[in-house]
Amino acid sequence: MRPWADSLRFAFQPVVNLATGGVVALEVLARPETGDVLAEALRHPELDGRLAVSALRAAARTETLLPLHINVFARTLADLGGLSALGEAVRQAGRLPWEVTLDVVPPYAHVPRPALLEAVSAVRELGFRIGADGVGDGDMPLRLLVDLAPDLVKLDSSLLSRPAAVRAMRTLCEQSGALLAVEGVETERQCALAVSAGAQWAQGELFAPPARRPVADVYVPPRSPAPAPAAPGPGPSLRPFLRPAALLPADVPAGRVRALLTGAPEVTGVLLVDGHGVPLRSVHRSRFLLMMSGRYGHALYADRPAARLGDPPRTVDVDASAWEVLDMIARGTQERISDDVAVVDRRGRCVGVVRPTDLVRALAESRVEEAAGLNPLTRLPGSDAITSEVDRRIRSGRAFSLSWLDIDRFKQVNDGAGFAAGDELIRSVGRSLEQAASGTARVGHIGGDDFLLLADPGALDPLAAAVLDPPWTAGGMPVTLSLATVVCEPGSVADHRQAAVCLTPLKRAAKALEGPSWVVGRAPRPGHTVRRGRGATVPQAG
Repeated sequence: MRPWADSLRFAFQPVVNLATGGVVALEVLARPETGDVLAEALRHPELDGRLAVSALRAAARTETLLPLHINVFARTLADLGGLSALGEAVRQAGRLPWEVTLDVVPPYAHVPRPALLEAVSAVRELGFRIGADGVGDGDMPLRLLVDLAPDLVKLDSSLLSRPAAVRAMRTLCEQSGALLAVEGVETERQCALAVSAGAQWAQGELFAPPARRPVADVYVPPRSPAPAPAAPGPGPSLRPFLRPAALLPADVPAGRVRALLTGAPEVTGVLLVDGHGVPLRSVHRSRFLLMMSGRYGHALYADRPAARLGDPPRTVDVDASAWEVLDMIARGTQERISDDVAVVDRRGRCVGVVRPTDLVRALAESRVEEAAGLNPLTRLPGSDAITSEVDRRIRSGRAFSLSWLDIDRFKQVNDGAGFAAGDELIRSVGRSLEQAASGTARVGHIGGDDFLLLADPGALDPLAAAVLDPPWTAGGMPVTLSLATVVCEPGSVADHRQAAVCLTPLKRAAKALEGPSWVVGRAPRPGHTVRRGRGATVPQAG
């Protein structure tokens, strides 16, 4: 090691959640007083590996509970085949591997791709998370980014001047299950651009500069009223609201949990996890400290397992929506309504927690924005809400069905029964559709007597039956409805406009039938199948 290594220090820079304004992690940065440690580490992978271990130990000395981000060169991983020494250092520090994200940094030129991917797989097996650092200003090929499948993508702030590129990266992250962060944010304008383009996390001088001691208080500019990007499910996604989880091994004594809670007032609960990071028990701050503070509480419980004072954890998948979480909370007991909810990955490992208060606030804002776009007659969303959801499903590679429904000869209904009867008929059809829609189905009223239905292909029959089976009347006049559906498999259409084009001939076919009618087609193939109706005047295709 060079002489300057003896005076090596580390600084900590917060990573900020742009939705909640909270600090979600700390990046540990090497700061030698002399020399260029990073240039030396790039030439010598063994040194870079030792730096990663030193960074972890420096963070452990600060007693921070926040997850950590530690930089490591791509070449280091490829040459060393992993970082087993870092795994041992994590264990000695009393931390858990999944609390550490390895930010893989460029350059990637001349780094053997198979060796790098094999090393990333090895550190993942140890439990570490992977971040792709310097994306957009480095030399990482897009193919390699996809193959790495990182848990976090860090974009350089220079890309904020090209918001389309940031939005494209957000789409890629949604499909791969990664979070999107922007680093190097220095101005409020850059922060606003990051939010509007869909970034979820950020770091930079604007929030807090690197410091020798970790900081929890950061400056986050007020959110603008611009609409948020499309969420991965009905209501906001959970991902933007993730907070770091306070994790301890499942067998710790209650005294250790008490020490953590009394020393960190911002922690609202502790999750007790097994050796793989799977939550086994949940300890709520107020209830736990109340039991421990009783007359004999400390004597009774301090040396006993904390798990005895905990509850079964409430867990949700990381891809769940905010509505799904609140539904789960509503089904629980009143005393646990404020408990944090553990968010787990596909292996059941905890990746963070969400607080019910954050979700309630976000959903209230979402409802206000949604209300502005509701049809005043039916109080159903308009076309923008449905087409945005269509585009989201196309980006995520999900099959879906898009249906158009209208009332046959509606002008005659208005002329014969009056406008009041016509309006009541439209409201009744809207209510029937809304009551029949379940799960991820969405119903929209796009004006007049026209409705849009978005659903999974397998959920079509109940929706069709709800509106085609009843005998509809308006002012005593019998009325029939026409339904046209296009089924879109992944890759069959590029956006909602193409889906609408495929739906147009199906609408004409449905209107050409007598009685309640329903035709189904498949994008982008011509023709259709008649599911209901009689007297077809156009060719059919099975």
